[in-house]
Amino acid sequence: MNPPVHPAGIPPENTPVQLMDRALELARQALGTTSPNPAVGALLVRDGWILGEGYTLPPGQRHAEIGALEQAGPLARGATLYTTLEPCCNYGRTPPCTRAIIAAGVSRVVIGAIDPNPRVSGQGRAELEAAGIQTTFQDHVAARQLYEAFAKHINTGQPFVTAKFAMSLDGKIATHTGDSKWVTGPQARQLVQRLRRESDGVLVGINTVLADDPQLTVRDERGSPAQRQPNRIILDSRGRTPPQARLLREPGITIIAVTLEAPTQRVQQLRSAGADIITTPPDPSGRVRLAEVLAELGQRHLVSLLVEGGGGVLGSLFDGGLVDKLHAFIAPVIIGGAGAASPVEGLGASRMADGWQLDRTELQQVGPDWLITGYPVRRKE
Repeated sequence: MNPPVHPAGIPPENTPVQLMDRALELARQALGTTSPNPAVGALLVRDGWILGEGYTLPPGQRHAEIGALEQAGPLARGATLYTTLEPCCNYGRTPPCTRAIIAAGVSRVVIGAIDPNPRVSGQGRAELEAAGIQTTFQDHVAARQLYEAFAKHINTGQPFVTAKFAMSLDGKIATHTGDSKWVTGPQARQLVQRLRRESDGVLVGINTVLADDPQLTVRDERGSPAQRQPNRIILDSRGRTPPQARLLREPGITIIAVTLEAPTQRVQQLRSAGADIITTPPDPSGRVRLAEVLAELGQRHLVSLLVEGGGGVLGSLFDGGLVDKLHAFIAPVIIGGAGAASPVEGLGASRMADGWQLDRTELQQVGPDWLITGYPVRRKE
């Protein structure tokens, strides 16, 4: 249950951790809508009561702290501000939040994560303290995870790449006939919808498009397309995506990455069907150059990328060391079959010592299935 808003009756016993958890909950409501800005949640508190709440609106609109200040009005004077990210102190599309916090008379600011932007990191906190406002850094794992994609993008220009696959207990993502619906249960599929909603882009390979004709959309509770859709990215070196593919008829942007060797007529047909085309030279295997595709997506302000491709796409990304995070869904089912597809193909490791190991792993039960989340790092002998 969310903490109550506005004072009335007996003050609740909200701990600092609970209040920051509420701010993080607010921030998550903005995920996927704020890029290239980070999603932030903020609330103003006095004597345990939440006086105002806010979260980041799309670029050019108000930041989370401003929303909380506007809701609290004059009650903000002397109150404590909880914010998931260090308040900004620079002029961008909007004025600095630090100035508004100081002008409102806020007495204390609790910060969940320091701004990872090297140009301004720590400066917002310093400006608040110079104005006599006490600041506290509340180290929060969830806050660090919330800004891991923003941190990578602001420091490298590259999107944060999260790979996702669903497999059986014996490591298969489909039967030997290619049937893959469904490996996991409805709860896992619902969680994948949330991951899509929170991402700036969803990427698959051409084989997934040809085999499944997916929509790659975010759906609401009624099954209708949500108002905001992540970019759909297809790795399609030869331009084989059918112009009548369903994902080209869905709302939102579809980007197809082809090589210079893709037939000109096919590329023009895809453009006429509404696709946005990225072109790279072919790599030694004739495929698109993944690093160049990611760089272009970063220039287009895609901060977070969810990869739902098959074994070939995921294998290429792992071979290139391009995966930042992994969500592996495991269903308690045995599929079998020597020819059944596995989740990660590519060249792979030649020695066990060369494989990828998941760091900072988390295990979560999702309906009848299990989800393992972690960060791939090279194994250490």
